[in-house]
Amino acid sequence: MSIEQILDDFSLLDSWDDRYRYVIELGRALPPFPEDARTERNKVRGCASQVWLVSETLPPANGGGPTVEFRGDSDAHIVKGLIAILFALYSGQPAQKILDTDAIDIFNRLGLGEHLTPQRSNGFRSMVERIRADAQAALAEAV
Repeated sequence: MSIEQILDDFSLLDSWDDRYRYVIELGRALPPFPEDARTERNKVRGCASQVWLVSETLPPANGGGPTVEFRGDSDAHIVKGLIAILFALYSGQPAQKILDTDAIDIFNRLGLGEHLTPQRSNGFRSMVERIRADAQAALAEAV
């Protein structure tokens, strides 16, 4: 699902209960995350919930820079949905585009900053920082 579709769907939902349910459904649609990837190395620091994130750098396409694909999971339903939103925004994108895209702007456009606990908001920022660090590493490896 694209980030544009998520933004459109969010605009059609009237209540925050419906929006929370939608975010949880997005998380349920994530592909299964392998048990052997639930390691300390893959854990995202700064999240109140358990969050695991794995990135894979793919070769440049069409003369551009490397692209990065992500897989992830959480033990919290709402956080798993936030992961799905981040993956809709970032996964499969060129590393430079990942660095140029402001996930916090999308987070705020969805109204999530106003309706999530400060801990969840901080965890979202931690996930964004990790994704951006992986994109930066992919660019550095490509040089």
